[in-house]
Amino acid sequence: MTGKKRDMISILDVQEDLLEILDLAEELKSGRYDGRMPLQGKILAMIFEKSSTRTRVSFEVGMLELGGHALNLSMKELQLGRGETVADTAKVLSRYVDGIMYRAYQHTMMLELAQNATVPVINALDDVEHPCQTMADLLTIKEHKGDLAGLRLAYLGDGNNVCNSLMLGAAVCGMNFVAACPKGYEPSVELTKKAQSIAKKKKGSIQIVEDPLKAAKGADAVYTDVWVSMGQEAEAKERERIFMPYQINREVMRAAKKDAIAMHCLPAHRDMEIAAEIMDGPQSVVFDQAENRLHTQKALLYKLLGD
Repeated sequence: MTGKKRDMISILDVQEDLLEILDLAEELKSGRYDGRMPLQGKILAMIFEKSSTRTRVSFEVGMLELGGHALNLSMKELQLGRGETVADTAKVLSRYVDGIMYRAYQHTMMLELAQNATVPVINALDDVEHPCQTMADLLTIKEHKGDLAGLRLAYLGDGNNVCNSLMLGAAVCGMNFVAACPKGYEPSVELTKKAQSIAKKKKGSIQIVEDPLKAAKGADAVYTDVWVSMGQEAEAKERERIFMPYQINREVMRAAKKDAIAMHCLPAHRDMEIAAEIMDGPQSVVFDQAENRLHTQKALLYKLLGD
C-alpha cells in the first residue's frame, strides 16, 4: 500500500462516499466490471473470533473475483489465541498482507488492531457496529425502493450492533429511521445522538420508540435481527420473552406500506424474531440482503485496497 491507509471501523468512516460505494456495488453486481482484476496480487487476512457463514464466504469470494486472495484465520490458528497482543498481531500481519478483515467480540480490540495496523482494517462485526451488513442492507433497499432519501425504515427488536450501524447509515442517506426496542435494549445513546445530528443535516430523522406498531406504521422497509447473539445464550429464555412482542409478523406488515419489504440479516429463527410466513413470503428480501454482502464488500475492497 502507498499513501495513507483507510479503515472502515464504523459506517461513518465511509459516510462521505457511501452512496458512491453503493453505486459501485450495483455496477459490480451487474457484471460491468467482469474480467477486471483490480486487486490482482492483493491479499486480505480474515480474523474470526466469531464464526460466520455470510462474512467468510462473501469476503473470500469477493477477493477471488477481484483477482486477490483471502486467508481465513481462526483464533486457534493465531498466536492471538495464545496471548499475543492485538497490537503485535496487527504489526506482524501488516508486513504480510494488504488488508485485514476482523470479526471480533469487543470494539476495543477492533480499535487496537486498526491503530496498530499499517494496512486497511475492515470491521466485519464487533459489539458496537456491523457496518458491512448495513452497506448490504442499504443496497437492498435501494434496489427495491429507488432513492433512499425520505424512505421510512423501521427496526424492531434489540438495539444491538446491527441496529447501531443501520441507524447511522440511514442518517447518512437522509432516511427516516425508527427503532422500536423494549426499555433497556435501545441502541447506543451516543450513536443515536450522532445519527440524529447527521439526519438533521440530511433532512431525515431518527426516532427511538417502544411500540413496534408505531415504528412500523407507514414504513417502506421493516427490519429485525436475532434476539440472542453469540455469547448471550444464557439469557435466551428471558430475551425471547421480552422480545416476542417485537416479532415481524402479519400485524406488523399490515401497519407498514402495502409494498413494504421485510428484512433480516440472518441467521434467522422462524416464528421467533420473524414469522415464517413473512420470512418465506413475497415481501421478504432477506436473501437479497445476503447476496448483497458480496457486492457491497467487493466495492469496499476495491476502494480500500485498490491502487
